[in-house]
Parts: sequence; structure tokens; C-alpha cells
Amino acid sequence: MKLADYMALKGPVPNASFAYGSAPSQFAELFIPGGPGPFPVAVLVHGGCWTKEFGGITQLRNLAGALAERGIASWNIEYRRVDEPGGGYPGTYQDMNAALEMLARQAGRYPLDLKRLVAVGHSAGGQLVQWMAGRSRIPATSPLYLPDPLPVRNVVSLGGLADLRREQGLIKSSCDREIGQLTGAPSENRPDVFADTNAGDLLPNGSRTILVTGELDKVSPPRVAYDYAKRARAAGDAAEVVILPGASHYDEVAASSHAWPQVLQAIESALKR
Repeated sequence: MKLADYMALKGPVPNASFAYGSAPSQFAELFIPGGPGPFPVAVLVHGGCWTKEFGGITQLRNLAGALAERGIASWNIEYRRVDEPGGGYPGTYQDMNAALEMLARQAGRYPLDLKRLVAVGHSAGGQLVQWMAGRSRIPATSPLYLPDPLPVRNVVSLGGLADLRREQGLIKSSCDREIGQLTGAPSENRPDVFADTNAGDLLPNGSRTILVTGELDKVSPPRVAYDYAKRARAAGDAAEVVILPGASHYDEVAASSHAWPQVLQAIESALKR
């Protein structure tokens, strides 16, 4: 699959939509399978190089529809990106916090089992879901700090660009993003901009991460997944790598792709933990 194929992805209409803020991009969609439930939940976070240019929540509806057929509910998150007012640091991360808090509030109204939860993110969304797993380690002095956040213990990162500290060059070449857009600028109170933004600096956090990458992925090559998994395991967390034969960066996130059975297997494996 190529970028144009990814941009053309679509899926069913959500069962409900929820605004977690006042900005147009601050909302999430809920997809619920048929039947009584309660259902395990996949938190979906789209990629697009942290910019509006390369799609958004619409493309991940294809995953939400496919997961609903397997009895898995989806919480599909839209968020402010670096080229939107309030996006980047700290707004994009604060949107993740707010969207997850909204999910926790809705769990009592809908048949959702948040004890069986996996966060699934593609590309830039992979960075954000890997960050979610480490939120409990964020210092209380950070604007990203949230007391008692909803635990995210299982993560499936699809071609994720999670290690902001070590992958600055790749993020620039693949996405044309300056790292300061994602980390903010250093200050006297926050000299290390990676301490609250970088998933690799929030290890260990007790999570299990499955890093799924296409063999032919040029945006986030397999080397990135292996490097992160090695670092996570060295810190004491569980991490494994799944390489999709003959797959591109966009096959990773398409239920119509030949790679989908392996992606689905990773998601269902994470939910069994």
C-alpha cells in the first residue's frame, strides 16, 4: 500500500462521538460491537507525522470496523496536531490525557471492560500510545502530569516513532518535524524536554509493548522497533517485535491489507494479557 491507499481508507459510522475539549479536533469516537458485552477496548490513535496533511481519525475507522467484527470496542481519538492552534507540546499530550479521562467516564454508560484495554497507534500515533503507558512516571511539575491516570498496560505500536530523544534525525527525515514541536523548549523548571514527552525516558512502567512494523517500512524501519524493544526489555518491561513480510508503512494500519491477520493477532494477544 502507498500513501494514497491509506488516505482512501474508511470505515463505519461510530456509535457515538464525544467532545473532550472545545477545539474542533478535540473529540473521540466510540465503536461498539453487537451483543451484550462488556467488550474489551482498543484505544486507536492515528498517525500522519503529527500534522493535518496526512489524514486523521477517518482512516482508523477501518480498524474500528474490523475490530468490532471481532467483538472489540474501539475508542478512536482525534487530537490537535502541530499545525493546529494549541497542538504540539503540551497540547497534543494533554489531548491524550483528556481523551482517556473521557473514556473512563463513559465506561459506566456503555458495555466497556477497561480491565481489558490495549492502545493501538500508527506512526506518530505509535509515539503517543507508547507515551500513554508511561504517564504515571511523569513528574508532578510537568504540564502533562495527571494524577491517577487510566492505566495503559498493553500497547501495539504500528510503525511507531516513539523514541524522540534517539530518533530525532529519523523524525526529521521521515516527517519533516523539528523535535521542539513535539517536546517544547527547555526552561529553568524543565531543562530536559524529553523527561515528560519521550516514551523511552518513561521506562520501566510495567507495560507490554508489541512493535509491529512492515518489512518495507521506510518511515519507521524495522531497526526502530528492534532498538526500542531492546531498550524496554533492558529496563524491565515486556516488549516484542513483529515484522510484517512484504508490508509497507501503510499496510500496518489497513484491515484490507495482507498484513492484517498478523496485526489483529498482536491486538488480540495484547488483550489476553
